[in-house]
Amino acid sequence: MTVQTVRSIFLSDIHLGTRACQADQLLSFLRHHQAEQIYLVGDIVDFWSLSRGIYWPELHNTFVQKILKRARHDVRVVFVPGNHDEALREYAGTDFGDIHVMRETTHVAADGRRYLVMHGDEFDQITRYHRWLAVAGDMGYNFLVRVNVLLSWCRRKLRKPGYWSLAGYAKQRIKGALEFIYGFEEAVAHQARIRQLDGVICGHIHSAVIKDIDGVTYINCGDWVDSCTAIVEHFDGRMELVYWNDLDIDPAIGAEPEVDSAIPHSPPIEHREPAGALPA
Repeated sequence: MTVQTVRSIFLSDIHLGTRACQADQLLSFLRHHQAEQIYLVGDIVDFWSLSRGIYWPELHNTFVQKILKRARHDVRVVFVPGNHDEALREYAGTDFGDIHVMRETTHVAADGRRYLVMHGDEFDQITRYHRWLAVAGDMGYNFLVRVNVLLSWCRRKLRKPGYWSLAGYAKQRIKGALEFIYGFEEAVAHQARIRQLDGVICGHIHSAVIKDIDGVTYINCGDWVDSCTAIVEHFDGRMELVYWNDLDIDPAIGAEPEVDSAIPHSPPIEHREPAGALPA
């Protein structure tokens, strides 16, 4: 596949530092896409998971190196922290290695349409007011994603085409999950509407979509632990939802050296806390 050049790339919910992060697919996506600007729309690094035990393989390092390298080479990189990397919100308004950290921002597309860019967790009442329940739900979701890795392996062995998500199937079949998703989408779209913006680009709920909600374009980037999705803006302002897993691309194809002296290469890091230890 040839490299596609687009105006903007929007990525969210990568969850570096977790076993569920599909960094190989993400790096494959970036090798095949160049952009003038990249928006990292929250939950890029999962500090919740890292507080329970450190896991940081080489591919996660490589992603950080790749983003830093592009930021140094005239790609505008904006990082909007989410709830899993909320510790970085105190640096909003500053630059970190040529990366602009912002609590939220407005993206003006090539066609003049204005989009609110935010992670969206402030519209999740469970995350805001019941942190312990959010952490428990996060652990359950990660379990489903890890089971899905085994199911995907079985599907490949049986030569079943396409990608099937156990976590996605559960969300589509559980009434409460559907009501939560619809309520979240409505609340985020309403926020863009009262600010008199044309649309909103967010993440958080791991449910990728582009749709109209009462005249507001609601866009969710999805995630890189399950669906492997991204939003790209073309040079005419058109927004496209890309499902990278559907392309069945070998992550090794088109590999390029990504060396950054600021972050040395290191072997995979893994440290688990003693049994019974409570999360920090």
